[in-house]
Order: sequence, then structure tokens, then C-alpha cells
Amino acid sequence: MIWYVLAVVLGLALIGAVAALIVTERRARPPKPVAASTAVVGREALDVVNAGLRRLTGECLRSGRSLPDLYGVVYSEERLGLLLAGAEEAAPAPWTAEADGERWTISPDDLHRPGPEGEPALPYALTVTVGLAGPDRVLVDLSRAAGPISVTGPDDEVRSLVRAVVTEALDSPVGALAEVTLVGSLADGRLLSGDEPRTSRLRNAASLEEAFATAASVGTGAPEPGSSDVTQIFRLIESSSRIAVHGEAPHLFVVDASQLPRREGVLAGLRRGDALLVLGEAPTGWRWRAGAGGSLDTGPLGLEITRHAGRLA
Repeated sequence: MIWYVLAVVLGLALIGAVAALIVTERRARPPKPVAASTAVVGREALDVVNAGLRRLTGECLRSGRSLPDLYGVVYSEERLGLLLAGAEEAAPAPWTAEADGERWTISPDDLHRPGPEGEPALPYALTVTVGLAGPDRVLVDLSRAAGPISVTGPDDEVRSLVRAVVTEALDSPVGALAEVTLVGSLADGRLLSGDEPRTSRLRNAASLEEAFATAASVGTGAPEPGSSDVTQIFRLIESSSRIAVHGEAPHLFVVDASQLPRREGVLAGLRRGDALLVLGEAPTGWRWRAGAGGSLDTGPLGLEITRHAGRLA
């Protein structure tokens, strides 16, 4: 009987010790952050994203492989992740394929270690921040939309989001090669309110037809062999049907829905690799909705944005 009581006591003591150890480990383990850090929200995050995209482009160029069909980027300070539209389980080093090849990740530390230099990330120059998903910064490549990207919701939320997207496209190292044209009523200067950087890459146009025509007239087309680094990128992607840019700087056009022509064929002037952002409802393409509280429903992309880019300032 004594041995039985002793065994019970020892068993209870062991259970208590294990429980205490679990509680101690849980207390010692830092909780997963629920809010984005200053480094994720700040401009330095764009430097990391730019370095990652340049490294990706360079690795694909050197290995002779096509660029991945990337539609988004997620940055959490500890990891940089690329969201792929098509699964590719063989990621180039130092990237790691996750989620059955639908996401490639890398540690920002690996981007600072000695290695091959990156290349201009021309094919991804319209990759801009759309907001935060909890502690993560989320960017989307606007050129991946098959048609207009319409943003609906309260007017102040829509305009602040679009203002943030346009400003980042012009000022971010990621979009250093991108061009932007404000169309119609948006060209009066009130959308950006003087916050835009001084650059020749920002243009105005009275109509969408004029904007498309002007962009086509100044386009460089396929660069001459050996002319620049962009030539190498052109050679890398010219045989890929999934990457739209062909040696030309991608272009973002921004227009109010009330001035979007409805007649058939009006969007024929939108080149593959360019993007059209519409304030208000557009008939086709991606449909996003900004919430009154600052959230953003990205529609078909399925990205849960808790605070859109216009709320990050």
C-alpha cells in the first residue's frame, strides 16, 4: 500500500513538473507580433524588397531560367516572401520554396551577405504596397491585373490609398523605372496634394486615349543589343508568356471611373506590363474595396489587408 501511495505521489509530482516546464517555455517564448514594426512600416522595408527582387532577377538571369510568375510580396522583417501565381517548387538559391512552391522566402540577412550582384527589377517595377496584414507589409504587382484595378469605398479612403500607391510608384526604389500618368480630373494636382516627388516620370493627360498614345510614342521598344542592363532583362523574359514587360519601363495610368470610356476596345492601348488604376467601379479586372476603418478587400487576390497603404503615413 505504501509503495502504491508513493507511486501516485511521484506521478503527480512528475505531471506538475512537466506542466510547470510547459508554462515556463510558453512564458519565455516571445509572442508573435500582432502589429507591424517600425522597420516594416518604414521606407527601409522597400530597400529590402528592392534588394530581394534585384537578387531574384539576377539569379534567374545567371541561371538562364524564366522569372517566376510573381503577383505579390510579403515582408515581416524576419522573412521576405514572394507570392507566386503558379507553383514552382525549384526556387533558385538562396530562396526557399514553401507552401508547395506557391511562396518563395528568404531571410533579409542573406541579402546582405556577399554574393552575385542583383539586376534592375524592371519586370516588377509596378510592385507597390497595398497595406498591412497584421504584422506583415504586403505589396502587389499591379501589372499582373488582366484589366483595370478598381478601388471603391468611402471617397477619402479611396483617394488616400491611391495617393499612397502613386507616390510609392514614383518614389520607391522598387519602382525606380516605372512611369505614372494621371488622367483627366486627377491631373489637376489635388490627388497628390504636392506630396509627389519631382520627377519627369510623372505625366498628365486630358484623356485615357491621350495617355495611351503618349506612352506609346515615348516607349523605347526592345532595346538594342548591349545597350544597357535592361537589354539583359529583355533577353531573359522575351520568351516567357507570363512576364509582360519587354524592355520598356512599365506604366501606371490613374483615372476616375466617371472618365473611364465605356466603349469597346478603349483599353486596347494598355500594353501588357502596364496597369490601369481606377477610382470607382470599373467593368472588368480586379475589384478592391476600401473599408471605412482602413481595411482593404483585395477581391480575387484574397489578401486580408487590415490597414491599407493610405493609413500608413
